[in-house]
Amino acid sequence: MRINKVLLFVAMSIPAAAIADSTQPQQVPRATVTTDTAMVSAANPHAVQAGVNVLAAGGTAADAAVAVQMMLNLVEPQSSGIGGGAFMLYWDAAEGKLSTFDGREKAPASATPAYFQNTEGEPMKWWDAVVGGRSVGVPGTLKLIEHVHSKYGKQDWSELLEPAISKARQGFKVSPRLSKSIESAKERKLDMFDSTRDYFFNEDGSALAAGSYLTNDDFARTLRNIANNGSTPFYTGQIAEDIVAAVQTEINPGELTIDDLANYDVIEREPVCVPYRAYEVCGMGPPTSGGLTMGQILTLLNNYDLAAMGPSAEAWHLYIEAAKLAYADRGMYMADSDFVSMPDGLLDKTYLASRAALIDPAIAMEKAEAGSPPSKDGLNFAPDLQIEREGTSHFSIVDQFGNIISMTTTIETGFGSRVMTNGFLLNNELTDFSFKDMKDGKPVANRVEGGKRPRSSMSPTMVFKDGAPVLAIGSPGGSRIINYVTQKVIAILDWEMDLQAALDLPHVVNRNGSTDLEADTTAIDYQPALEALGHKIKVRGLNSGLHAIAIQNGELHGAADSRREGIAAGF
Repeated sequence: MRINKVLLFVAMSIPAAAIADSTQPQQVPRATVTTDTAMVSAANPHAVQAGVNVLAAGGTAADAAVAVQMMLNLVEPQSSGIGGGAFMLYWDAAEGKLSTFDGREKAPASATPAYFQNTEGEPMKWWDAVVGGRSVGVPGTLKLIEHVHSKYGKQDWSELLEPAISKARQGFKVSPRLSKSIESAKERKLDMFDSTRDYFFNEDGSALAAGSYLTNDDFARTLRNIANNGSTPFYTGQIAEDIVAAVQTEINPGELTIDDLANYDVIEREPVCVPYRAYEVCGMGPPTSGGLTMGQILTLLNNYDLAAMGPSAEAWHLYIEAAKLAYADRGMYMADSDFVSMPDGLLDKTYLASRAALIDPAIAMEKAEAGSPPSKDGLNFAPDLQIEREGTSHFSIVDQFGNIISMTTTIETGFGSRVMTNGFLLNNELTDFSFKDMKDGKPVANRVEGGKRPRSSMSPTMVFKDGAPVLAIGSPGGSRIINYVTQKVIAILDWEMDLQAALDLPHVVNRNGSTDLEADTTAIDYQPALEALGHKIKVRGLNSGLHAIAIQNGELHGAADSRREGIAAGF
């Protein structure tokens, strides 16, 4: 469906109706948006507006990413922000080069494998570990967007922060999603600290209602400092000191120091790319497991004609079996490759052919065991069963110069550690590490170590055909992200679905256990056939937040997951 750009923009502005949509109930039906020049797809209309305005003023995708991320921090604080971390794929159109940037959080230098264990060596309960400063890793998002802006940006850094500064001072309407998230998080100690209680709750202790007005003068002052001085005050100055003081709270204190912040670096890593049909699908490598696990699933499914099957129980059975095999390898081997000697053959064709032979089209395997991929080093790891909780955000951007960003950004679980300073929340990313460091005498690859980056499932993705980009996509969703993004790639490439229809396609998820079918959708229609094949089924809500832009015949097609409040818009 082509949307007239005159209807989308007045003086390059998203209409008030689109902004107002963020205060309406979720699950609003949407249609694919088509434009000619540039586009942003992100999780909140205010953030999309900020990014589109930057692009309309001649900015690059790197410029727009700064404005989008800062606005998301303000209006969707439960999901991402400068107190967290991110992974970014960047397509440089002029150079014809894909780069990937690792802005993942890091453990304090003093952290040991026993970081989340008691004196008897028993692991802490997950929520006991989350709340307070102990779960906070060194944030990387701010340095990531600053680094990418310095390489690819055209507009003045300080001007890109102005929309979020202005909105923080003027205020914005609390969306239904934010209000509901606050109410849910109250049961998980969001109101334990004065700063979060004063910001997210009314005087009577009730959560801020949808439509109520919220300002954040502390965040405005923080952004003004960053606008004037870059990331320096955040990593070595007053903001850094405030972060350390907040982390070393009396409630579950952490070990983060000024030196940990000062020593943080963004790392440019090699993309992980696999051939799939006539395409090449590229993502991030470790410390996220996203690119490798997606690559394994797609390579295993390359053996089957999914296009002919369509979205059917037959196709979903094959997908589930491939996901089990890939998640088994993920749990055993994938972690921060700067600390762990990971097998170099996880995407080896011969190895994956042997794994594909384990898939029986007629019956489900109980649970997949990790394989033995080719490796220069001995494979001596124990499996990690740590599950990342749902949180996170994602945005995709294409600018008028053909540059593209796919960035997944997070503070881990909703509202992170619950610790707030200078108007922003701090992450609980260290709980993505395995709390157990050994099992049966073998080390867990994703155990805690000083300076290490915890394993992630974030899967910012780009798809190429004949060397040219055709899709930028990603999603929040914890360890289910890999399923969400992989399935939508299949829906777009194999089933040739309209972009919005693909994003809204009901989810079928497996992480090497029971299979989740999305409640209140047509996914549950597959339950009888899948159970007949031996699958154990659970029906549950599966709240992804996919944001994608496809490039086709010189046009940009954008979509935002109808399960959340985001939009796609451009000009």
